[in-house]
Parts: sequence; structure tokens; C-alpha cells
Amino acid sequence: MAGLNDIPLNALRAAEAVARLGALSKAAAALGVSPGAVSQQVARAEAALGRALFDRRPGGMVPLAGTEEIFANLADGFARLTRAAEAARRDRAHVLTIAVAPVFAARWLIWRLPEFTRAHPDIRVRMDNSPALVDFATTDVDLAIRVGPGAYRGVEAERLHPQRIVPVCSAERAAQIASPQDFARHPILRDTLAMYSWDDWLRHEGAEGLVLRDGPEFSDASLCLDAAMAGEGVFLAFETLVHDALKHGRIVAPIPRMHATRHAYWMLHAQGRSLSNPARLFRRWIKRAMAAEGLGGDR
Repeated sequence: MAGLNDIPLNALRAAEAVARLGALSKAAAALGVSPGAVSQQVARAEAALGRALFDRRPGGMVPLAGTEEIFANLADGFARLTRAAEAARRDRAHVLTIAVAPVFAARWLIWRLPEFTRAHPDIRVRMDNSPALVDFATTDVDLAIRVGPGAYRGVEAERLHPQRIVPVCSAERAAQIASPQDFARHPILRDTLAMYSWDDWLRHEGAEGLVLRDGPEFSDASLCLDAAMAGEGVFLAFETLVHDALKHGRIVAPIPRMHATRHAYWMLHAQGRSLSNPARLFRRWIKRAMAAEGLGGDR
């Protein structure tokens, strides 16, 4: 007998349908194919199993004696497959997979997520924290939140709010800073992966081109913020990174004016694919959460 990998599943399905319904025409209607296609599939099943399954008569195909157990097992197997698929669909309908950058997840989203999960206890959230762009065609990601200029191809993109930046430092350093020019006297902490520069903030303050002192560099904005808290220097932080630290007094913005960069926060999802109910609920919730905190708004 052939191994399982050598047995065409559609052929067994066709044979089981003929045995259960008693006629090629009825099996064809149930499977949505032609009677000729069903006949060919039955022949493939017999060839794969190495034995005849039906007595072919002018009036139709009749299961041979001794095949009762075969067809009973096939019927049970396909019923189990159907139930498994339905269970998987039900589970998928209550799972939300979101892709967000690690820093955004750790410094902003994770502290607000309990509000969403309390409101929707039936939704199981899965978070993908890879910074790489999402390929919706090959992953099960429902939504992605990214920061960028907005030129995203092959996806649906909704602008959430502009990315804003503000210089922050320890309270001790902040006491020494009264104007943008004062930043030149302090070491500047650099995020080597940042998509913006100091001129993006200084331009709005009339101080573009100000020569700044180089301080420690990190390839992680979260580490830059921690270094600023520790008194290492001044860091030009983006809003979602620094929001909670400012609110709770762990860091100070000596000149508390946030200015927008050329980038924005975008919500992405697969093009041409309708959102699941969990994804729609999450999209509505996060937009409200961001608006409630004034992210990206005028201050």
C-alpha cells in the first residue's frame, strides 16, 4: 500500500463522496466538479490504494463488498478534518497579530494594551516586534504600525499622527538650559538609527545649524533615553518614546516644545483584504488612545 504522502487527498475525498451519496452525479454536485472529474479521481484513489473500490455498472458505481470499513474510516477522517478546520477558523477569528517596532512596543504600547484586552477579553493578542517591514502575503500579521514617510507599496496605509521630537535630559542638566543655544554646551546623545536630526527640531526654533557637542552613541533609542535619565547628556527623543517618562518626571524637557519631523506613524494592513473584527477593534482603540494623549497634536 502506498504511503500517506503518495495518496492524493482529493481522490480519496471523491471516492468517499461517491460511496456516501450513491452516484457520480450527486458526488460531483457536492464537490463542485464534473462527473467525469469525479470518475478520474476515483480511479486515482484505486490506483493509489492498489485495489478496486467500486463495481462499475450501467446504473452507477456500487461499493464492493469488504469496503465498508474503508469508507467508514474515510468518512470519519474527513469529518475530523472539517471540525479541525472549523476550530482553527474560530480560533483565528479571535486572534490579533500586530507588528510593531520593539521600542514603540516597550515604551508606549505595552503600558496601554491592558485597556484593550480588558475591553475585549475574547481577543488573544500576538505581538511581532521585528523592525523589518511586514510581508502580509507570507505572514499572519493583521496590522503593522510603522514610522516613515508613507511611501508604502502594496499595502493599505492609514496615517495616525505625525512623529514629533523634543530634547530631554536630567533635571540637573535642564536647570542649565534656558534657550536652544544652551544645548551647545552639553554632550548630545545620538541614536545612530534615528530617521531625524537635530536640525529638524532646531529649524523650528530659529537655530538651525547650531554646532553641538558629540556625546555617547547608541543604536537603540531606548538606551539613549536611559542614558539621558542617568545624566549622560541631552537626547532628542521622539514623542511615544518619552511620553511616559516626561509625565512621571523621570526626564525633563528643558524647552518643552515638540516639533514634527517629516515622518509619521502609519497603520498598515494587507491590500485588498478586509480586516478581521479584532483588527478593526484594535484600530479603533489605538486611534482613540493616541488622540486622548494628544500624540502628534499642537501643544
